[in-house]
Amino acid sequence: MDRDQHELQFLGFLGVYRETSKIILRWRRIFAQITLALILPLCVVFLAHSAVSQLLSFKIVNHEFDRDDSWEGSRRYRDLSRMLKKEWVAFWLFKLGYFIFVFIFSLLSTSAVVYTVACVYAAKQITFKKIMSVVPRVWKRLMVTFLWSFATFIAFVVVAVALLIGWVVVVRIFRLGLGPAIAMFVILLILYVIVFVYITMIWQLASVISVLEDVYGWKAMVKSKRLIKGKMGMSVGCFIVVLVWFTLVQALFECFVVFDLVLGIGIKIGVGLICLLLLLMVVLFDLVVQTVVYFVCKSYHHENIDKSSLSDHLEVYLGDYVRLKPNSVQLERLHV
Repeated sequence: MDRDQHELQFLGFLGVYRETSKIILRWRRIFAQITLALILPLCVVFLAHSAVSQLLSFKIVNHEFDRDDSWEGSRRYRDLSRMLKKEWVAFWLFKLGYFIFVFIFSLLSTSAVVYTVACVYAAKQITFKKIMSVVPRVWKRLMVTFLWSFATFIAFVVVAVALLIGWVVVVRIFRLGLGPAIAMFVILLILYVIVFVYITMIWQLASVISVLEDVYGWKAMVKSKRLIKGKMGMSVGCFIVVLVWFTLVQALFECFVVFDLVLGIGIKIGVGLICLLLLLMVVLFDLVVQTVVYFVCKSYHHENIDKSSLSDHLEVYLGDYVRLKPNSVQLERLHV
């Protein structure tokens, strides 16, 4: 990053995206290597999961319809029942394997990109080999933060379901008309989206904090909540744009590759490769944006990011530096 520490606080939505583009273009070789090693497998599995899930789902639904049309005591019914059991087991094993793979590579990709951007900011000499040696040490801290974030999301979903049930009960007990019922549902839906986006942004910023500071897990989420204050609009804008692009790529892949039965196999392969390329760029851009947003939020709250201290902190992951006391490593607050 060529910008001065104090200039970062004035970056808005467009400024963050320009800064992200500069970092990626200037260090394109390193980011290309990270993309091929970590982000490419993640994106390939994500797109393959969409296609395979639909295939397995259609197969299960067809067999369930066939079984419903069969006599319950017939041999065909028993054969279809056994087949459905195996297909459901295969379906959930596939889902479990997908979740584990995506979970691991998401953490590894985040670790690599955040560490790389921090090295760029600290003016450290970086190589792909050094980054890959650091990643296994960093991703364990990210895993703890992810588990806390996951627990928060579970609690959020439980509350959302409880509110939905409460809405149904209120509509039935008070016999609300269609208009008031829809209005209440829309209000609940808007609140759901707002809280979902807020929790997601806190989790993303907490992931960066887990790599660049000596806190992780719940403490990283608490610090993330504090840092994001004052830059909420900028953070929301960055998140929504990436989410829109991600949704468009997924929709394009499913419409022209998964569901389309008219296009030839050659066109489907071409569209699939285009979607893969777009998804690679979206994921890489999003990870770099998250790190830039962290530095912007730190600068906005007048927390000094000393390059030498940051460099020392990053060296700890390599085992080449003896960890200093927390007070000397942590980024101190500037009084203005």
